[in-house]
Amino acid sequence: MAVQRGKKKRNRIDGWLVLDKPKGLTSNEALGRIKRILHPEKVGHAGTLDPLASGLLPLAFGEATKTVPFAMDGRKVYRFEVTWGAETASDDAEGAVVATSEIRPTEAEILGVLPEFVGTIMQVPPKFSAIKVAGERAYDLARAGEEVELSARPIDVHALSLAALPDADHAVFEAECGKGTYVRALARDIAHRLGTRGHVTGLRRLVVGTFAEEDMIPLENIEKLGQCAPGEGLSEAHANLFLPVETALDDIPALAVSRADAALLRKGQGVLLRGRDAPAFKGLVSVTSAGELIALAEILRGEVLPKRVFNVAPLRGGAQATAKD
Repeated sequence: MAVQRGKKKRNRIDGWLVLDKPKGLTSNEALGRIKRILHPEKVGHAGTLDPLASGLLPLAFGEATKTVPFAMDGRKVYRFEVTWGAETASDDAEGAVVATSEIRPTEAEILGVLPEFVGTIMQVPPKFSAIKVAGERAYDLARAGEEVELSARPIDVHALSLAALPDADHAVFEAECGKGTYVRALARDIAHRLGTRGHVTGLRRLVVGTFAEEDMIPLENIEKLGQCAPGEGLSEAHANLFLPVETALDDIPALAVSRADAALLRKGQGVLLRGRDAPAFKGLVSVTSAGELIALAEILRGEVLPKRVFNVAPLRGGAQATAKD
């Protein structure tokens, strides 16, 4: 006789939790610890942080996972420390030293070259990166001792500044950059331009898209709250950790519609707006009704066409408790 497996209870959670990931954990390990606390039905992170890096790791729960691309494609701000005098295979403190230099740049020399690294520039990613080479991850090939040749590609660095000079061996920078930028490679290339060698010995992410440093919650603070009961929803303290689903959409235009139009959009039907309701713009919008997020939609020739429809549940109470096999 077949034995029926019991159902694992999960909590329905829709929203964003902006984690301050501690150094020493992978992004997936940090996410795993959060999952053990909250027992969510669905969760993922927007943008991986290396184990040696700390800082802002946005976690998308439930309906917020539909907005992850907007967070990942947004601007990012990093503060990073470069140690002069040694270049490593991984361009950070984990790799073996592959070259050294006795040259230590002055403040004036550093400030003189930084403008060259702002704008759209070409960057060769680190050999220890997740980029695929002939179907294999570059870091897997590099760890296996194979020679990895990666091509330069364009990246966008919106701002780059010297934040501190603790001593002759170290410099601290702050960079605002777009998707696909490797801070480790940026540090390596700055060192080369200064006629020396260098690698990243400290890295902290401060901004991802619309999420900023003031939104971050340390992992230890979340763990102090204790675990939620599986299938019983969130306590008030746990619910207060979250930002609304639409937070990731703050950079795109918003459009308010009537409840009748909202009902049509939720069914996947387009809505034609005329007169005073006609939008003065076109393209992608976030649609709300009575303050509630309804859909991501595209405005085309005066018609609102839904692309992703949302059904956001309240964060408190048993209504969001679900069960999964």
